[in-house]
Amino acid sequence: MTSELGRLIAHRIALTGPIPIAGFMAEALGHPRLGYYRRALPLGAAGDFTTAPEISQMFGELLGAWLAERWRAMGAPSPVRLVELGPGRGTLMADALRATRAVAGFHAALDLHLVDTSGPLRMAQRAALADFSPTWHERLDDVPTGPLLLVANEFFDALPVRQFHKTAEGWRERMVGLAPDGTLRLALAPGLTPFAAALPDAPVGAEAEICEAGRALAADIGARLRQGGGWALIVDYGHDHSSPGTSLQAVRGHRGAGILDRPGETDLSAHVDFAALAAAAGVAAFGPVGQGDFLRRLGIEARARTLKQRARPEQAGAVDAALARLLAPDQMGTLFRVLALGDDRSAPPAGFLDTPSDAT
Repeated sequence: MTSELGRLIAHRIALTGPIPIAGFMAEALGHPRLGYYRRALPLGAAGDFTTAPEISQMFGELLGAWLAERWRAMGAPSPVRLVELGPGRGTLMADALRATRAVAGFHAALDLHLVDTSGPLRMAQRAALADFSPTWHERLDDVPTGPLLLVANEFFDALPVRQFHKTAEGWRERMVGLAPDGTLRLALAPGLTPFAAALPDAPVGAEAEICEAGRALAADIGARLRQGGGWALIVDYGHDHSSPGTSLQAVRGHRGAGILDRPGETDLSAHVDFAALAAAAGVAAFGPVGQGDFLRRLGIEARARTLKQRARPEQAGAVDAALARLLAPDQMGTLFRVLALGDDRSAPPAGFLDTPSDAT
């Protein structure tokens, strides 16, 4: 069973030939009319996944405090571009701004920019952030230059990835083609890939995955930090070091699905290669560290105790459950990683070790 977008992609392949998985992923998520992030509200119980800001206000509050501290460390520039990539419903930013309203001069200095392609989500963001007059953009390229504070929570995992398979002849790219019955199927390109130089030395049968879009975006962020100063905080699930293997997965209705199943109606994501992002940015990098360790260092347990002091028993239980989900190694605490990129002009950031990562 396919979807309207699946039929359009199949028709395109029938006319022009197989497409890389990255091209399929870009269409499935970003098609102007039928793409997953263009047409739906994917977050929450009625959607396909739940992000940390939707689990607890504590997440956004602590990230807001981190951003405000970085602004002070930069010398409190005004204006400063506060940018969120993929802001969801605006929950993270709303919590961050509420938690920092007492930081002298911070809100007056902020110039808020949201990078998002989803019409339905932009409506939710507009309601959540009406008091802060955000400006929306399709791409980071459209955000004005200047001192920068950027946050990206579960954004890089949705950028298109290429996949490769090592044959006896060498690396070949995995493509999306057509089965004899006209349905979408995976197949290998007939020739060797020009990306072989960027892939690891591996035995026959090995798999590999790279995210060109993520590396390009990290390079853009790094260039902005070098030019105007500032900090970027990236939170996502993935691995600290580049390694063989593939991770692309599909989710629909909070359950796993086939990656070619019902394009435009299914979420696609892949683990983030944090070492590749840090290297592409080319600036001082801190981390990655586990989300649990990062939030503990920022004081989330003390914040939870404060919330519970004013809470009814059922609310206190909800705080405990949210805390466990954010911190526990078998939930989000270890798989989710946190990377900071900085301009190397201010003191090291909270939540990390005192020295930059060797990823760069």
